[in-house]
Amino acid sequence: MITIRTVAVVGAGQMGAGIAHAVALGGYEVRLYDVAPSRVAEAQGAIAASLARQVGRGLMAQSAADAALARIRPSADLAEVGSADLVIEAAVEDEAVKKAVFVELTPFLGPDTLLSSNTSSISITRLASVTDRPERFIGLHFMKPAPVMKLVEIVRGIATSAETYEAAVAFAESLGKTTTEAEDFPAFIVNRILVPMINEAIYTLYEGVGNVASIDKALKLGANHPMGPLELADFMGLDVVLAIMNVLYDGLADSKYRPCPLLVKYVEAGWLGRKSGRGFYDYSGETPVPTR
Repeated sequence: MITIRTVAVVGAGQMGAGIAHAVALGGYEVRLYDVAPSRVAEAQGAIAASLARQVGRGLMAQSAADAALARIRPSADLAEVGSADLVIEAAVEDEAVKKAVFVELTPFLGPDTLLSSNTSSISITRLASVTDRPERFIGLHFMKPAPVMKLVEIVRGIATSAETYEAAVAFAESLGKTTTEAEDFPAFIVNRILVPMINEAIYTLYEGVGNVASIDKALKLGANHPMGPLELADFMGLDVVLAIMNVLYDGLADSKYRPCPLLVKYVEAGWLGRKSGRGFYDYSGETPVPTR
């Protein structure tokens, strides 16, 4: 059985920081790496603030928060990353970028290191093909926010071994997560269903069937969703939503996956949702205000 003690997270954006947080809470030593070292410091600050909120709400003892934070340390070079037992790539949702990460990382890997990607839509088989160990490569798709959401999608590439799959499931479950196995098809299970629904909500806005407030209210109250689809799109990042729709459209060649032109326009404008301060809502004030 593969033993995992140290976990390297490559990419210190929102998802990378959330995964590092969840893994540290699970008791693992975490090495956090980003091509921009300033993002690692920002991620550590965000994790510390999140842990402090949990302590303040009585959800965690201060000693447990301190211990989790102490388990996360920045890594300045790929040699240290490559010596971990498990590497989780959490770079931007762009196949070329992710492949470049694995090509650069491969020479530094230990002989038994497992590789994984947190991709939400891109082929695990294609990502694994640029490494020296496709049989030890798997998809570990954490949901956002990773410390809170219970599900991890486990995605096997065509060459992923049974031993790697079993180790991935055991690792995710050790974090208190529930796993689901998905086949290596575009966007897997969650985003294959969720993101086209969001895209359809954007078409509903684009065609004038409803405004932002009415569409989100309709789905929250009419379908008992915790967040409206446009609110959720802003939370995910409109660039991420567009990237997933493009993977579906290109990978399945079906016109029903065509990204809504309004989604494309928002991304072109740099209106990416919460992270940019404006998307389907304007986040510049105390309360988000619909932009349409």
